[in-house]
Amino acid sequence: MPSFLQVLFLFNLSLFLLHEMDAIRRSEWRLFIVLKDMEESKAYRVFTLIHLPLYTIILCFLFSNYQTVTFWVLDSFFILHAILHLFFEKHPRNEFNNTFSRTIIYSMGLLASIHFLLLFQN
Repeated sequence: MPSFLQVLFLFNLSLFLLHEMDAIRRSEWRLFIVLKDMEESKAYRVFTLIHLPLYTIILCFLFSNYQTVTFWVLDSFFILHAILHLFFEKHPRNEFNNTFSRTIIYSMGLLASIHFLLLFQN
């Protein structure tokens, strides 16, 4: 049976994957320097394909013997990711300006912070 910390982390990872699904729907590539100037269908394909190595790296770390390091790195990423979304709140191309998207994004940052703190208390 997984520990509470593992379940908390996996729940947060699931929120991240859910956010990335929402990011496709909301054309998040329009916020990225290189992708924003590409033709729409090409930017969508590049943005989507970038997630293949990203997810592979995450899964490789999860299945490694370095679970604590994996938690630390991904928690840090989730926190930074939420902060970046906060900075881009007023961007004219930001389509995450709804309760559903914001709940996913900021819950991910909050849960990562809680997980991070609990991880170092053990």
